[in-house]
Amino acid sequence: MEGNGLLGSHSFSVIFPGVRLSAITAIIYGPSRGVSSHVNIVRRKGCCLIESNPSPHGGRGALPSEGGSPSDLLFLAGGGVPTVVSNHQKDEASDGSVGGCGRNCLRACCVNRARLPLYVCKKVEDSGEKAREPPVAFLESLVLGEWEDRYQRGLFRYDLTACVTKVIPGKYGFIAQLNEGRHLKRPTEFRVDKVLQSFDGSKFNFTKVSQEELLFQFEAGEDSEARFFPCMPLVAENSPSVVAINVSPIEYGHVLLIPRVLDCLPQRMDHKSMLLALHMASESKNPYFRVGYNSLGAFATINHLHFQAYYLAMPFPLEKASSKEMMITTDNGVKISELLSYPMRGLLFEGGNSMQDLSDTVSDACVCLQNNNVPFNVLISDCGRRIFLMPQCYAEKQALGEVSPEVFESQVNPAVWEISGHMVLKRKEDYEGATEEKACRLLSDASLSEERFKEVNALIFEAIVNQEEELEGTKVHQQKTSSSVNQRSNRSHGGPGTECLVLQ
Repeated sequence: MEGNGLLGSHSFSVIFPGVRLSAITAIIYGPSRGVSSHVNIVRRKGCCLIESNPSPHGGRGALPSEGGSPSDLLFLAGGGVPTVVSNHQKDEASDGSVGGCGRNCLRACCVNRARLPLYVCKKVEDSGEKAREPPVAFLESLVLGEWEDRYQRGLFRYDLTACVTKVIPGKYGFIAQLNEGRHLKRPTEFRVDKVLQSFDGSKFNFTKVSQEELLFQFEAGEDSEARFFPCMPLVAENSPSVVAINVSPIEYGHVLLIPRVLDCLPQRMDHKSMLLALHMASESKNPYFRVGYNSLGAFATINHLHFQAYYLAMPFPLEKASSKEMMITTDNGVKISELLSYPMRGLLFEGGNSMQDLSDTVSDACVCLQNNNVPFNVLISDCGRRIFLMPQCYAEKQALGEVSPEVFESQVNPAVWEISGHMVLKRKEDYEGATEEKACRLLSDASLSEERFKEVNALIFEAIVNQEEELEGTKVHQQKTSSSVNQRSNRSHGGPGTECLVLQ
């Protein structure tokens, strides 16, 4: 299977004050443009393409922005380098300077002049409710419109159209990509044997990226409708969450979600950030748009909190894996199941009385893993309705020389996309010789043993139950303070800029 074909045109509506725009024309505002540009939206398999100045992307497919590439990590035993995700990452001098840099970055030297579109997603109450099918989700058109704009500006480090993709024959349907552009050499800047590490501002982080790599601000709202502000200041005191391109993309629309970017949070999961990522997956309204997370030690290569996401117009093998219900269904209705018949052990979280219930339960599990120094990956699937949590030990095994020689020589590291069944290969001979057996061996080397997996599950379930008991004991107090907390968390949208209400 190679290439993507067009599946026809669709439309959506946007309302500006006093103006209604419909049909297939959307108004997309770029962060550096003062006027609107009209672009046509056409549907691809699982995504849409901006038709003005089209750049066809056929035969794309595999690996994560920050992990999974053969050169993504320097292990304790040596070897490996990380993937560059920003055009300024390769030149970072690590001097911690905050003086005028001339890069138009997000540090104190430049941020006061910054303006970006702001997308405020609508409040979603029921995590299990099937959203009605929109013609084209506005968030999707915004992501892809701005992404295509950066592609036309030449901000990506290689030509994604040159990457060929195929489905590996076999029962799992693993997907392989030949991506010879992801070979940049740069040593990693943190240890891989510790999941929790402090943020180090002298190392590369996302405050040092150029503002032209940013697409828009993104935040969760409290209203029943999504809202879009075409041009809003980046207010440092609010530490906005932003969506940026990955300059070493795996697939069309490959982006980074960076929660509260100016707070300089290390790469560790927290409840608020997980909920924001679920909102993004839900608001996309496209099951082919997945959001992924890699912890340190599980092939995150930048110690600055971020998720990544892209479109792939086929099911991931992980998403097709069967599962069995385990011993726990939480008080808030979240079901936790163990994966069956998949080469790597993991858990599936779904259901819940609300999106926040599902998010909080997964967050409790992630916090438990990182507090116990267990590396893990997270795949947010099915528009945020299903979340896969995959603890792993590949880096530890590699440091101890326990990874099979054939897997080690391929230099493919199992980050969230590889674990999901989407493999990238940087050598033609590896791509041509890719087999299901080799893919299974990679995932098997990453998987916890059955005994260790049971121990980790016991820790997770204990943490979830303890958190539920603690929340039950403070329920009355939470009800009294919830209104003031919500009031503090909502950003004021005053100041220059025009708001529009997104109707879907």
